[in-house]
Amino acid sequence: MNDIPAMMRAIDPEAHGGPEVLTLVERPVPVLKPGEVLIRVAAAGVNRPDVMQRKGVYPPPPGAPSIYGLEVSGDVVAMAPDVASLMIGQPVCALVAGGGYADYVAAPAGQCLPVPELMSMVEAAAMPETLFTVWTNLFERAYANEGDTVLVHGGTSGIGTMAIALCNIFGVTIIVTAGSDDKVAAARALGADHAINYKTEDFVERVKEITGGKGVAAVLDMVGGDYIPRNLKCLAEDGRHVSIAVQGGAKATIPIFEVMMRRLTLTGSTLRARDLGFKAMVADELARTVWPHAEAGRLKPVIDKVFPLAEAAEAHRRMEAGDHVGKIVLTME
Repeated sequence: MNDIPAMMRAIDPEAHGGPEVLTLVERPVPVLKPGEVLIRVAAAGVNRPDVMQRKGVYPPPPGAPSIYGLEVSGDVVAMAPDVASLMIGQPVCALVAGGGYADYVAAPAGQCLPVPELMSMVEAAAMPETLFTVWTNLFERAYANEGDTVLVHGGTSGIGTMAIALCNIFGVTIIVTAGSDDKVAAARALGADHAINYKTEDFVERVKEITGGKGVAAVLDMVGGDYIPRNLKCLAEDGRHVSIAVQGGAKATIPIFEVMMRRLTLTGSTLRARDLGFKAMVADELARTVWPHAEAGRLKPVIDKVFPLAEAAEAHRRMEAGDHVGKIVLTME
């Protein structure tokens, strides 16, 4: 494979700061470790953790590249000798611990999924991070099941739009919150059963109304802080509360007696720090349970806006402005 260059373009700032630190630099093309494949990147998804990493509050885990980017799509151009299945030339999308904002990235073979024929490379790049996150948290940790009703905050975010899509496929009724009437309308148009404007309505009261006082089986929360006690009020008996981020605060006061009386479960997780074995297991599960829906064209990510790699700063500005609906994606062309 002598057409692989020694150097590549990447977004790998030396210092933390505002979006302006995201400038193109030259970096060596990654050297493969055992179990990895080299992907010539077509597109890379932009995620909230990238913004946090840029601000210096979310460092990459030990051993992960400092180059930004947690999900990509592209063609496999090289494989480590121990990778069992022949993947050269295959279009894949992959979850990575870093390195996605670049022309080439090394990805664990077990975290790659084939790009369905009905999906563009931009769409494929927007899948892994939110798909792994929503699947492991809402469907595994919170056991969301056909016939359940769930509450998901941030209904028009990448996570929110993926949760809507998956709930629609698996027969789960989904209530989302969003910060404007336009976003509420967008969430409804995407398939949310109910959408609440959290700025003009009390979501606790609305959830009570919607569920006829019963509450929801699960809440997926990325706000934290004072949302936690309010979320608990939204839960039905034996309800599950899953935290995946703390955008509104890392501490909360919880009514323990309430938890006891109603047998509530509080859990949470982060994806990036999980080991390769766990992520490969999730990829395997997704390949069996969710990917057939992607292959049939029933599951697609919502794409908000696409930027070239050189405009990564603009992509981050768009994410931080909070006006986006769905995913922001970088392309390498």
